[in-house]
Formats: sequence, structure tokens, C-alpha cells
Amino acid sequence: MIRVLIADDHHVVRRGLVFFLKTQKDLDIVGEAKDGQEAVRMAGDLKPDIILMDLMMPVMDGIQATREIKKNYPDIQILMLTSFSDQNHVIPAIEAGAAGYQLKDIEPDELVSGIRKLLSGENSLHPKATNHLLTRITKQEHPHKIHELTKREKDVLIELTKGKSNKEIASSLYITEKTVKTHISNIFSKLEVSDRTQAALYAVKHQLTKN
Repeated sequence: MIRVLIADDHHVVRRGLVFFLKTQKDLDIVGEAKDGQEAVRMAGDLKPDIILMDLMMPVMDGIQATREIKKNYPDIQILMLTSFSDQNHVIPAIEAGAAGYQLKDIEPDELVSGIRKLLSGENSLHPKATNHLLTRITKQEHPHKIHELTKREKDVLIELTKGKSNKEIASSLYITEKTVKTHISNIFSKLEVSDRTQAALYAVKHQLTKN
């Protein structure tokens, strides 16, 4: 079962999400938070696998709540579910630690698919969010960075773009999970990215998967 916490200040939105998600046999709705501060507290108490996080909430907004949760509970995956698609919201959300970013007009089946993707190590990004991230990377990057990766680090990065977990990458490349973690840490450092989503986008932009 995938344990899901819903954080949204609108009761109707929370009820709608609960109503639909409860129809999925592999999803367990463990709680509902009406603001970011409550989401942080419930994350610690309930230890959900996934949090569906609204962006604009009273007391503490979704970005600040995400930052607090990822700092204290890094294994919890956070999927932003909001009405805002501009880069002023997308970029801070991803930098805070959100692994996914979707708009509230998402089709219900796509939302469920996004939840499952996050738990399996894949990304769940709205096309507009992806475009904003690619633009941000383009502005920040230096063209030689991709060439700083070793052959094995490139192999790991390619596997990472496929949404594989550390365990799956280790199995594919016949190395240990500890070695995979070391390579991923080196990749983040060399490419100056902060998470798997940004690293995967960087690889796609530079067509590393086609080499």
C-alpha cells in the first residue's frame, strides 16, 4: 500500500481527492492537512510515502512545508498539486525538494500514475514545469560540465533518466547500491544540480541517452 497524505486548505479539494484516491486498491489515505504547518506535523506523525501538497496555504505555504519535511524526512516524496504553472512557483518548489509538480486540472488517472511514478523513483512533472526547469538549467550551466562525468557516472545517469531506483541501477550495472549512491552524489556535484529530477533533465537536454 502507498500511504498518502493530502495537504490543501480547501476542504472541497481534499474531499474530492480522498473520494477518488480511495477507489485505488494500492493507495491508503492516511491523513488530511489544511495548511503547511499541519502537513509538517502530520508528516512526522504519520510517515506517509507520498504527500500531495498544495502551494498556497495559510500559516505555512507548500514550499516552506516541503523544505521542512525534506530536511527532516528525506524519504517522503512530495508531489506539488497546484494551480500555478509559472517559473516563480515551479522553480522554488523543485528547489525545496518536491519530486513532482502537477496542475489541479490533471486527469484523475494521470494523478494516480504520477503518485506511483514517484514511489518507484520516476518523475512526475507537468510539461510547463519541465520547460521551466530546462530553461533554468540552460541559464545556469556551463557547456563542459557533462564532459566532467566519468564513463561510469554517465552510465548511472542514463539509468537514472529511466526512473530506476538505486537498487535497480545497481543490478543493471553490476555494482553495489553504495557505489550507485557515490556516483549519484558525484553527478549532482559536477552538474551542480540538487536532485534526480534536475539531473535527469540535464541528461535529456544534452542527449546523453542517445550517445
